[in-house]
Amino acid sequence: MEKSRTKKLLKNICIKLKYLSNKHGFLGIDNKFNFKEKVVVVPFGLEKTVSYGGGTKNGPKEIIKASHQVELFDEELNSEPYKKIGIRTLKPFLIKTGIKAALKQLSEINEKIIKVNKLPIVLGGEHSITPGSIKPFVKRYKEITILHFDAHADLRESYNGEKYSHASAIKRCLDFNNVKVVSFGIRNLSKAEMDFYKKNRDRIEIFWGKDKKKWDFKRIKKLFKKKNVYITFDVDGFDSSIMPATGTPEPGGLLWEEVLPIIKNICKISNIIGVDVNELAPIKNFDSYNFLVAKLTYKILAYIFEFKN
Repeated sequence: MEKSRTKKLLKNICIKLKYLSNKHGFLGIDNKFNFKEKVVVVPFGLEKTVSYGGGTKNGPKEIIKASHQVELFDEELNSEPYKKIGIRTLKPFLIKTGIKAALKQLSEINEKIIKVNKLPIVLGGEHSITPGSIKPFVKRYKEITILHFDAHADLRESYNGEKYSHASAIKRCLDFNNVKVVSFGIRNLSKAEMDFYKKNRDRIEIFWGKDKKKWDFKRIKKLFKKKNVYITFDVDGFDSSIMPATGTPEPGGLLWEEVLPIIKNICKISNIIGVDVNELAPIKNFDSYNFLVAKLTYKILAYIFEFKN
């Protein structure tokens, strides 16, 4: 009975969601390589509420293009993670007009993916994608902890009159009562955001960018151990010296070698349920920034499936 139900769901997703060939999808895997996918990459170049630099609508396309240059062998893990993972990439599709309609669309896509026990990884697009992306998980899990990398707290009630602004992404996630958030690298927020954070310390933990050399890793472990974790990575969490290709870059941020151990260790002790990587705004002829995000995406997936029970 269960097998029949799964087949029906698989048939449904294949009808509704169309995939790129392996060669044209994330990592550019040889079409001859046959695998049963465990991950679905969702390119979702939403750009509706950006408030400074633009270009996030081009993020997914450039991440996928750059991923074809990422070495498939991971020297740290001494393996080719893609063979264990199995990755398919959705064909680009028209994003609905209007921010609320777009978020509903993304939520429905992720719902279809998780119904057949695949892990969605959404490539943004601006950070406003996250509340839409997590909605099906909120319905499925009793509690969710968001692992949030960012320069900004994103706790504004609204920004420029828009409740679903990229500056309100985490605030909208916290509208769901079963969501908590742990943020890393924050170094820019308003007084109103600080006040909200102070009043909601039971649901929000911030590891400030300025304190990164003093972060309490025992505390971090306690916050994530045996939790259902959704990862949202705004690339402006990186220091602007290595990631200027984003709409709102900030100095004083995180470096590559500071980010990876956090993700790795959290993947070891928690259940990662979904991922989004957002706010890449590609700069023409500066492909290294696109490559960094592509490699980050592959690295996140590699850690998830290396330590998955």
